[in-house]
Amino acid sequence: MKNIFKYISVITIMLCGTLSFAQQNPVSWKTSINQIEDSVYQIIFEADIENRWHLYDTGPYENGPNATTFTFDLPANANLIGNMEMIDKPFKKFDDMFKMEIGLFEKKARFGQKIKLSSKNATIKANVEWMVCDDKQCLPPTDEDFTIIVGTQSNTEISNTETADTEQQITDTNQNKTDKSLWSYIIDAILGGLIAILTPCVFPMLPMTVSFFMKGSKKKAKGRTEASLYGFFIILLYTLPIAAIILIIRTVGGDDTTANIFNWLSTHWLPNTIFFLVFIVFAASFFGAFEITLPGWMVNKSDKNADRGGIVGIFFMALTLVLVSFSCTGPIVSTIIIKAFSGEFWTPIVVMLVFSTVFALPFILAALFPSVLNKLPKSGGWLNSVKVILGFIEVALSLKFIGTIDQAYHLHILDREIYLAIWIVVFSLLGFYLLGKIKFAHDSEVSHIGIGRLALVIITFSFVVYLIPGMWGAPLKALSGYLTPLTTQDFIIDSQKAVIQINDEGKNVKYSDFLHLPHGLKGFFDYKEASEYAQKVGKPLFIDITGHGCVNCREMEARVWSAPEVLEILNNDYIVLALYIDDRKTLPQADWITTESGKVLKTLGKINFNFVFNKYNVISQPHYVLEGRNGKILVPPRNYDLDVNGFVQFLKTGIEAYKNDKSKIDNIINLNR
Repeated sequence: MKNIFKYISVITIMLCGTLSFAQQNPVSWKTSINQIEDSVYQIIFEADIENRWHLYDTGPYENGPNATTFTFDLPANANLIGNMEMIDKPFKKFDDMFKMEIGLFEKKARFGQKIKLSSKNATIKANVEWMVCDDKQCLPPTDEDFTIIVGTQSNTEISNTETADTEQQITDTNQNKTDKSLWSYIIDAILGGLIAILTPCVFPMLPMTVSFFMKGSKKKAKGRTEASLYGFFIILLYTLPIAAIILIIRTVGGDDTTANIFNWLSTHWLPNTIFFLVFIVFAASFFGAFEITLPGWMVNKSDKNADRGGIVGIFFMALTLVLVSFSCTGPIVSTIIIKAFSGEFWTPIVVMLVFSTVFALPFILAALFPSVLNKLPKSGGWLNSVKVILGFIEVALSLKFIGTIDQAYHLHILDREIYLAIWIVVFSLLGFYLLGKIKFAHDSEVSHIGIGRLALVIITFSFVVYLIPGMWGAPLKALSGYLTPLTTQDFIIDSQKAVIQINDEGKNVKYSDFLHLPHGLKGFFDYKEASEYAQKVGKPLFIDITGHGCVNCREMEARVWSAPEVLEILNNDYIVLALYIDDRKTLPQADWITTESGKVLKTLGKINFNFVFNKYNVISQPHYVLEGRNGKILVPPRNYDLDVNGFVQFLKTGIEAYKNDKSKIDNIINLNR
């Protein structure tokens, strides 16, 4: 039991590190302008504060809490008049922790700053920094930038780099602030569980489960008990850490982490190598090389207590499933949990319980299946054939993990044509095995081919024929989530590849020497460079938050981006920016950044992740953001969705919003001339 608690503790710590990112800041800001005299204006900053949270006033407080502070970057024709005024008066409270009286705002807070102009209008840049607390925790200080045009008849906020346009009533980028009932969260969890089962690194675990329980007890009742325990452990390993995390958050609160464990599991060489080896070891066992048994020390303990030994073995099988599946379920789980944290205290626990139950159900059935097989007559040779077939499939699917390492570290040792060549050979061998031309140690003699085996032969060789054109550039859309990107392939003509991008100054865009966009799209891989170019050419940004280990990203690119109507819009109406949040490339020192906590981020993935989380508060992939001038989000972002028409409408709505915003700004400028 000590080992069980040890591994549960490890998973708890890992999940805690990830979910500390999920805390949504409960304050949103907007600005407006009042004209007081001919050349005197007041900029009003209004904070909308969620229930149970409070915002500190402007202080200042020596050795106290972080007061709300405002800083301005003024042009030559503008000057501040006096200090920032608190339009709404805060209520005073003696704080036992800081041993001083402080001012607090709840629900709403308004601040005003008077500005005098020496000409008709001016562009003011402002920054507000604040900290919020509730009765149990405080969130780290955060800030927000504004760009505001002040002048005659300009009583309008032009842009806000991190909040949505209030006219369009766009919610925050994750849309977490809408009030959703518990049932709506449960529906999300059910759908998430079903999707997770079908992901490439989860579905192959079903045959592993079958193999593990094939050696189970022939007693029907005991087989059912063990299968039920297996499902219970899967549910426990997902739900118990969440409950522990909530307890930690409620007790301690406010702690930040500097790494995303899901990204680490998805793309770091160590876990992916381990996952690859696990698949290969199981495949070798299916081929009859050896039997998978528990370590000797575990067997010895099992001899002392047979029941305890059986439970420990089942637990470790469930633990293996949970760890291996993190690569694909991580983004799904994190998205569901982040949304659930905006509900009641117990909502995340209920949601994770539902998700894990749906996720575990097929594995419970797979665990029960061997118990039934053991009771069937004539279950010798044909059952070994099933194991061998599963072995071939495991070998093919294991390449996904090596492919992820290859992409994240830009090794170019498993490019698409090599990947396909291995698959063609593996499935050709499977076809010959089904025909009886290849035999393994424990196989029975194949005297004739039955209808069922013939059907499998036809399916297998048809699949091989489908793969072969991929060697010369066929997109193979049905396998987009499993294969390495088409841009890694040598055997396709250059016009089909994402060529190196050249900007107007004749220089290569940053990172285009090792990153490429699909379908020959031209674009950027650095936010600053992309936004400056978009501003210059007068187009909105299409921001693709993506990752090398993101199978859903590849599927979106293959099935949705490839549509002619989508490519036409992306090519002509947007500046495309791809932000890889899991890339392991170490950048030149000039591109390194230092976080507020003092940690130096050196790899492109960590730098992009830090930027994406702080700006958009997302960690899931894919995530698509349409952004206008000065970082203004044009429409609610979009995630994984294979509806091409819906994606086209998403892009067109963003273009319309960009044009409307441009017209608004042009009208204001014309009025002020």
